[in-house]
Amino acid sequence: MGRIPQVVIVGRPNVGKSTLFNCLLKKRLAIVERFSGVTRDRVSALLRLGGKTVEIVDTGGMGIPAARSIAQKVQAQIETAIESADLLLLVVDANEGLVPLDEEVAERIRRSSKLTVLVANKADNERRTREAAQFYKLGLGEPFPMSAKNSTGRDELLKLLEVNLAGLAPVAGDKPPEVRIAVVGKRNAGKSTLVNALAGAERVIVDSAPGTTRDAVDVPIRVGAKFMVAVDTAGVRKKGKLDDSVEFFSRVRTEQAIRTASVVLLLLDATTKISRVDKKLAAFITGYSRPCVIVVNKWDLSEDVPTGMFGKYVRDKLSGLHYAPIVFTAAVDGTNVFAAIDVAMGLYEQGSFRIGTGVLNRLVEDAVAQRAPSSRKGPRPKVFYATQPQVNPPTIVLFVNQPGLFSKQYLRYLENYFRDKLPYSEIPIRIKLKSRAER
Repeated sequence: MGRIPQVVIVGRPNVGKSTLFNCLLKKRLAIVERFSGVTRDRVSALLRLGGKTVEIVDTGGMGIPAARSIAQKVQAQIETAIESADLLLLVVDANEGLVPLDEEVAERIRRSSKLTVLVANKADNERRTREAAQFYKLGLGEPFPMSAKNSTGRDELLKLLEVNLAGLAPVAGDKPPEVRIAVVGKRNAGKSTLVNALAGAERVIVDSAPGTTRDAVDVPIRVGAKFMVAVDTAGVRKKGKLDDSVEFFSRVRTEQAIRTASVVLLLLDATTKISRVDKKLAAFITGYSRPCVIVVNKWDLSEDVPTGMFGKYVRDKLSGLHYAPIVFTAAVDGTNVFAAIDVAMGLYEQGSFRIGTGVLNRLVEDAVAQRAPSSRKGPRPKVFYATQPQVNPPTIVLFVNQPGLFSKQYLRYLENYFRDKLPYSEIPIRIKLKSRAER
């Protein structure tokens, strides 16, 4: 499979790069704030465009105000993005007009010799649209006026991108990957280090300062013949300790990444105790019925504790994920990171299995025969038949006389029974009850 074409969005701070990114994808994927320096990593997502799958990449602003080490790493990320781009979208601000930093950015883009579309953003009235002509001075062709905030000009820009990318042949098997692996955990658990190890490149910024990652960053990765997306998320901490709106939205993005993931890697720091944040993330995972691999990272730094003993500690603290497999890794040198992906893909395959209706109903009959449901008052609970309408996660619908008669304990019994008898030993199973009049 060839490389997916990349469209990279660049520009100085606060010209609306992340707003344009969200506009093109029609999703709020990148965090947008009024102050500069919010975007640090290369935030990317896949988009179908003219029969091709392309990767849209948002980057940090050139010249962001940030701690020196992080600022240097942000600029390195921008340089890497420019070098790997098939097409650049240079964004300027039609409201502020041409400023010296725009000229510096344009000079860097001209040196790259990359195919470039100049986007005059924030052109949300006729005057600003006319004044966008001043950006001809940048020497990058005709400015394209639009308003990303209002989605004005979005369709026309997509057509322009399609025309410019027409010469690139579609890659073999050109389809967006089905499998999304969300990497979540508390701050400094090693999420970005693990994602970089999977990508084989410095795809997201790693820094000793906590809270470096802010967006949920999609990183396309290829493991053998398998193509998937790893989602690096911001480190989560207690709600009461959130400093600003960026941290709040980072937390929201993390929860969204869990909800939309095919499989979740829950990273635990082997050098610290399991915390309330770890338990909260585990609750999110079970609440959304996501398959999960518990990844105990920094195992190289742990004391000489047997993996079996530490695994029992994890099971005791995260009892809601008692069925989830545990993998011990050292992401800093890549130890076992691909083993974690192999386990994750195994969980995805488990969740893709569909049981035949006849087999499922015989299994339900056996479960009820071994332990019949009971009710302290009212009519006796009865199960008429079962079906599986959905996979990933496997969902079993039981048609019963009255759903309210079935206790949580009995549903938990059925879930464990199904997990024992069906090839769902390490993944969550959803059981839904529907009423049907007794014949």
